[in-house]
Amino acid sequence: MDVEAIRSDLAGRRNELADELSRLTAPPEEGVGIGFGKRVGDGTTEAVERIATTAMARSIAASISEIDNALVRIADGSYGVCEVCNQSISEVRLAARPATVRCVGCASGGQE
Repeated sequence: MDVEAIRSDLAGRRNELADELSRLTAPPEEGVGIGFGKRVGDGTTEAVERIATTAMARSIAASISEIDNALVRIADGSYGVCEVCNQSISEVRLAARPATVRCVGCASGGQE
């Protein structure tokens, strides 16, 4: 397992996610606002888009947190070791989910 390559990939992915999160959470441009009219349905599209954006931002923030945790584990030498059972996480699983902290057995137990 090439931990340095994994670290580099994770750092790159983290940067991409941070850029996307910044875009999603940027304040609206000056002079651009959301207006909700008096009729049912006025502003519905904008409201739905805001809800979707908020959910996406939360998901991205969670992914960034997982990546940060993986980068810390790489730095302290515990990367690739299950945080639940302390057994090695398979390289196949790490290739599929490089930020994972649990082996397949512990993850399938509903803990991930």
